Amino acid sequence: MAHLDLDNITKTFNDGNDTIMAVDDLDVGIEEGEFVVFVGPSGCGKTTSLRCIAGFEKPTHGEITLNGEQITQKSPQDRNIAMVFQSYALYPHKTVRGNMSFGLEQSTDLSAEDIDQRVRETAEMLNIPELLDRRPGDLSGGQQQRVALGRAVVRDPEVFLMDEPLSNLDAKLRAEMRTYLQELQDDLNVTTVYVTHDQTEAMTMGDRIVVLNDGQLQQFGTPRECYYEPVNRFVASFIGEPSMNFFETSVNKNRLSTDTFECGIPDTVVSRIDTNGATLGIRPEHIEIDDSATVEATNVFQSRISVVEHVGRETLLYSPHPTETDEYFIAITDGRRQLESGQDVAVRVPEDSIHIFDDTTGEALYHSETSKQQMRI
Repeated sequence: MAHLDLDNITKTFNDGNDTIMAVDDLDVGIEEGEFVVFVGPSGCGKTTSLRCIAGFEKPTHGEITLNGEQITQKSPQDRNIAMVFQSYALYPHKTVRGNMSFGLEQSTDLSAEDIDQRVRETAEMLNIPELLDRRPGDLSGGQQQRVALGRAVVRDPEVFLMDEPLSNLDAKLRAEMRTYLQELQDDLNVTTVYVTHDQTEAMTMGDRIVVLNDGQLQQFGTPRECYYEPVNRFVASFIGEPSMNFFETSVNKNRLSTDTFECGIPDTVVSRIDTNGATLGIRPEHIEIDDSATVEATNVFQSRISVVEHVGRETLLYSPHPTETDEYFIAITDGRRQLESGQDVAVRVPEDSIHIFDDTTGEALYHSETSKQQMRI
């Protein structure tokens, strides 16, 4: 196992007269045997960070430390780190056995017999022993992915790096491979850094998540922390599917007000809110829908359902946003409820389930007790 530290990593690229900031002062410590997922939108710096760890890119500033030893200037082959690529990167003219053994033949002094034994043991672990004499062109996408994993596992590295390894698979196989990767990592107990733009992968696979945007670290925490206590509006909007709903509000004493509803907030929060107002956030699953369409409280407003999406046990309801033109807010209800587009409903925003964000900085100012309790469950 290995402890991996990224100390104030900055990486810039020159594009003519312009300097592109790919990674900006990234500071992350990854524990031994931990599965950490780097997640964020395209261009946020997650793959560049991974390439710096692998040694394919040299940081402009900062240090990378593995088990207390600086490896920033070491070549990739001297880092004892194995990488699984998005494209699998298998040699088409070599068999599965040849692909898995090639790295050991080039970088170790192991005998041919020892290499073959490692390859066979790893193939058994990955449930692909019958594929050893086939070539990549004869394999399915899932089988090729297991071969790519086997090529990394057979090296017995201190750190696994995985760059969106499931993005080329169909939805069903991707879900199966997510489970398999978690089981494999538990069995091997190897420190793993996994890059994805898919927040579902991040939430289901990571012990902790590194959320990046524009090269900057937004939050480093467990999936529960990032979901129930996001540090800012970006994390709140990126983590969670569907995304959190946001409503621009003004402050009226100890209440947040829109043109259609109000929510009470604790007195301790009022002093932290700028006089211009704040952004109220609420997850779709916390919005309550009353199909009787009665409005009896200040935190309830009437709306008309625009789109209904049945996704099995849940139903997603899209309705016109009460404060933003040409936008929708989303509510999630039980899939057995009979609701239709064009139906008028009463929408309740529970005061015990809201989040509050600074209008200017996006910083989280308040998380409801419900969110804090759910995080601890």
